[in-house]
Amino acid sequence: MALSPTFIPEARHLLSLARKDKRAAEKELAALSPERQATVICETPHSIRRQMIELLPDPEAVIPLIPEAEFCYTCRGIGLADANWLLPMATEEQIVACLDLDAWSGLQVDPERLDAWIAAITSSEDASGPGGSFSSGVSDGTETTTIVRAARAFDPELLVIYLRSHVDVSIKPSEQDDPDWSPPDRSQTLEGQFYFVAKDAKDDLAPMLALLHALFQEDYWLYFRVIQAVREELAPENEEWALRWRTGRLEDMGFPSWDKSMRIYGFLRPDRMTDLPKDPSTLDLYDGALPIEVVDLPGALEDERALFRATRELGTEERSAVFYTLIALANRVAVADRMELGDPDSLPLAIEKATRIASDGLEFIAQENGLSLEQTLRDVPIERLFRVGSNLDREAALPDPLPVDEDEDTEADAPSA
Repeated sequence: MALSPTFIPEARHLLSLARKDKRAAEKELAALSPERQATVICETPHSIRRQMIELLPDPEAVIPLIPEAEFCYTCRGIGLADANWLLPMATEEQIVACLDLDAWSGLQVDPERLDAWIAAITSSEDASGPGGSFSSGVSDGTETTTIVRAARAFDPELLVIYLRSHVDVSIKPSEQDDPDWSPPDRSQTLEGQFYFVAKDAKDDLAPMLALLHALFQEDYWLYFRVIQAVREELAPENEEWALRWRTGRLEDMGFPSWDKSMRIYGFLRPDRMTDLPKDPSTLDLYDGALPIEVVDLPGALEDERALFRATRELGTEERSAVFYTLIALANRVAVADRMELGDPDSLPLAIEKATRIASDGLEFIAQENGLSLEQTLRDVPIERLFRVGSNLDREAALPDPLPVDEDEDTEADAPSA
């Protein structure tokens, strides 16, 4: 959901008013449209968004309007253990985006983060927030739990990865095949067919059991699909498909794949760095949806970098184009630099790096071609400016290399027999 990019001061005003007169603040917030209320929430600092959400008269109408990444940042800012009451109000797209952004580390699932999100989802049914408990209805008019809504929206491969990290699964054979068979020690079963045993006896299986119970009761075929896959399907294949699905959704949200994002750091020969495009580009207003709500650039008012100096000389629509194009570039920086996409602090850091390096490229090209900063910004795509800037000092600009696995490194260096 893309909200209005217009900056509004309501968030600061309402928070200040709430400290003096909470009812007056609630009344003013209620007078705004749901879309405007969602923009106010996004404009509020992450650390105090809960207080602003508590002022909403109808949070069930507002929470689904928050852009996907902003919803993830909101939950992170509140703390997953304390934000579980928000999840029943969220859309399936918002919940899936939370895991896409925050349950992965680089190109692999982060088991601890995935566990934290599943625990929050499975504990959400008994939690109630300022708007009361909320259960989203499915299309046929019946009600379904947040656990099942989320599980149906997740890729089955991700559910299999989650289950496989906690349990081993056995299938009860027929009497004819093995009349003396007995269930494994410490095993549990829901239906007498599949038996699962914790890989770690000290592991807390409560969230996993809540998930399996909910699926067994409300979506048996999904339950059957994932519990059987833990035993029958290959782990590398599950991981590969889970990554593919996640990569596609992140691209839809404006986060390109890692290999595409790394192109912004592409090498340029010194004699090509000052080249101007044969067909100078024009700054078109970005009309794509962003996964976040953006109302201002970090440091734009006080920063005297070349990019901002040039932007101030542009028209209103051209400034908007720079604004959104810079956010898109920052998304590439965040992915290429392997920042935690679910961390609300990552985007400001990515924007800072994008503006710093693009400014270096802007000043270099403008000076070498005898152009003004604003004319160069009109003629040269911002991604090209960043690429030129990164080539001015590649050692400082390039992301840190991936850490080398010590065991693999030792094996690679070992002499052959």
